[in-house]
Amino acid sequence: MKPVWIIDDDRSIRWVLEKALARESIEFKSFASADEAMQALAQDLPQVVISDIRMPGSSGLELLQILRERYPLLPVIIMTAYSDLESAVSSFQGGAFEYLSKPFDVNHAIDLIRRALEQSMRKSTPVEATLAAPDILGHAPSMQEVFRAIGRLAHSHATVLINGESGTGKELVAHALHRHSPRAAQPFVAINTAAIPKDLLESELFGHERGAFTGATAVRHGRFEQAEGGTLFLDEIGDMPAELQTRLLRVLSDGNYYRIGGHQPIKANVRIIAATHQNLDERVKQGLFREDLFHRLNVIRLRLPALRERREDIPLLAKYFLQKSASELGVEQKSLSAATIQYLMAQDFPGNVRQLENLCHWLTVMTPSQQVEIADLPPEWRAAQPTSALVGEWRSALAQQVALALQRGDQNILDKLSRQFESTLITQALEHTGGRRIEAATLLGMGRNTLTRKIQELGLDDKEG
Repeated sequence: MKPVWIIDDDRSIRWVLEKALARESIEFKSFASADEAMQALAQDLPQVVISDIRMPGSSGLELLQILRERYPLLPVIIMTAYSDLESAVSSFQGGAFEYLSKPFDVNHAIDLIRRALEQSMRKSTPVEATLAAPDILGHAPSMQEVFRAIGRLAHSHATVLINGESGTGKELVAHALHRHSPRAAQPFVAINTAAIPKDLLESELFGHERGAFTGATAVRHGRFEQAEGGTLFLDEIGDMPAELQTRLLRVLSDGNYYRIGGHQPIKANVRIIAATHQNLDERVKQGLFREDLFHRLNVIRLRLPALRERREDIPLLAKYFLQKSASELGVEQKSLSAATIQYLMAQDFPGNVRQLENLCHWLTVMTPSQQVEIADLPPEWRAAQPTSALVGEWRSALAQQVALALQRGDQNILDKLSRQFESTLITQALEHTGGRRIEAATLLGMGRNTLTRKIQELGLDDKEG
């Protein structure tokens, strides 16, 4: 078996992978650049390649393209520290075997390499690929799974059902699925089935003939006709009225539909992507959604995580939205302080990514300083400080104090900060109880004698009085 090639300009990444492969008795070679690896191709060939994307000289994607042309059966694993959909699925565009986001779990990386080695030995075809959407970002594992799914669905015509709370970016994902599909040159048409009155929705979807009803003075082409050859995105499909569920099922079953008042069937050549924030499985059980339609729609299901499930993406998304708003308004970009970032990461964001985007736009317009502090946030954000937010704020402040103490070369840092911490807890508890020590001790979870001793040790007797 030929060696695994490791290609990364970061020496520490190469070292970690080298040690891990050595433990697994897997032969390897390392290169600091794609150019070095391409030169080595004249003398040797790898069994599997694991390569970074962004390096001095040629990029990992350029290397991938060359390898695909010359050695189409060679599995290539692409690594990147950049957390956007473009980096993720452009890897699949070139036929990458898999995409690995940094920082990665070493055991997971080795598992991927072993799978790639097995595929290489079987000489099977690498994974197919896609292009990318620049405005879907996320480093969290749950978003990386979404990126992979979009990449693998790029050449599919399959119906897709997207689940996710309001504001998670369901329409963005639908756009990405269309834009990188064989139907990309044809229309993408979206309709929110919950936003259109029930009496008008049928005409919106299927159109009507002239004279079909009072006011129908001309033929109307519905969304199905407008999307011919392309993609029809049905948002909030869970709210679709029962009678329209029946009509939609017929279209999905036999591929034909009629305009209202029409007698000639129209052939539908449309890919359906549906989305909902509701649990369709439960709505089926409750008799609110047709089970046969659910199964027609539920060919491929993608779940978009709520923002509170991927809090680590909040700094990345906030930076992007602040940059976007500054560009749109022609002003200098704002930045968030460390404390503000920690505060926002502790929020629940019921409006998800859309709510964060709106907040960043507000900050760009309304905040006078370039660095946004917690005090600069809108009043409703500062008024509702959940416990998790406050915890994040004091932890950030504590981290800053530790960093300063370390920089000064202080000694006994743990003892000093522990005394300050205990002093603050006891003082606040006594203030809360009006000086009643038994009650304060109970609230703090310690005995009265322990509390009395700590008051004396910390020199709080004078303060208490």
